[in-house]
Amino acid sequence: MFSSRRKPVFYFKDEKRLAWRRCSMYKLFGVLLLMLLVLVLWLQLSCSSDMATSSSLRRDGRFPHQAAPPCRPEARKQDASWGPHKLALVVPFRERFEELLVFVPFMHTFLNQKKIAHQILIINQMDHHRFNRASLINVGYLESDNDTDYIAMHDVDLLPLNDALDYNFPAEGPFHVASPDLHPIYHYKKYAGGILLLTKKDYQKCNGMSNRFWGWGREDDEFYRRLKKANLQLFRPSGITTGRKTFLHLHDSGWRKRDTKRLAEQKEAQFQLDPEGGLSNLHYHVDSRQELTIDGAPCTVINTMLECDQGKTPWCDYA
Repeated sequence: MFSSRRKPVFYFKDEKRLAWRRCSMYKLFGVLLLMLLVLVLWLQLSCSSDMATSSSLRRDGRFPHQAAPPCRPEARKQDASWGPHKLALVVPFRERFEELLVFVPFMHTFLNQKKIAHQILIINQMDHHRFNRASLINVGYLESDNDTDYIAMHDVDLLPLNDALDYNFPAEGPFHVASPDLHPIYHYKKYAGGILLLTKKDYQKCNGMSNRFWGWGREDDEFYRRLKKANLQLFRPSGITTGRKTFLHLHDSGWRKRDTKRLAEQKEAQFQLDPEGGLSNLHYHVDSRQELTIDGAPCTVINTMLECDQGKTPWCDYA
């Protein structure tokens, strides 16, 4: 552009100079066109870059705000080999960002290789109550997309290392992927935690999981009793030869202590079947819902505030 104090010169008496100026204008146009192409390419590459690095995750329990959701590829037209079912991978979560950065791209790749259509739901507990894994799984069930017809109750610190593990639709009944003979830590017969697949219909039949388990542990044992009460047979993997090395357990108990505190009333209630609690008495609200990509793997983060009935479960807060 020309300065307002300078009058542009449009006419030249020298024809050679005029030809040179025209050539320069063509060159300038070419340079601008090249810069535009580079800018478009940069925007496309940045759109698919990692949207959740450990340095950008805030320690207040909330994921970083995005003005717009990250770019997603157009929905893949799946052939018949992918099957008619879609999995909601429900991950109860709180402040385990390092593990999440590994988990999401790993599971996305693992399930794609097995041609399992899926949605990864990170149910992030933001309130100040003690961690409640069971209630967060209930939230994940209720907040999952309508086109999903089965769920995986999946710990964020447990990764399947054997491709023979089955994550397909559990048509015969609940399928315990992380069975006691394969889990690296828990080996008792009635263990039903870690990774458990159920149809949404079967989960509804159990009324979900009990909401009274604040703190770590025992909610899976109670859910095992629910399966029995609902006359649902629990299936487990067979023919897996990798034994205790079937899964990678990411949890480091040395620096991340588990909340194992038990109040007197809580000790009495933890071994009993909760006949009424579950989906029917779950109280929560969603603070926000965010679409993220981690190393190109999409996931949905549901920032959740759980509500506690102090009259029924006074141990939801630390005494």
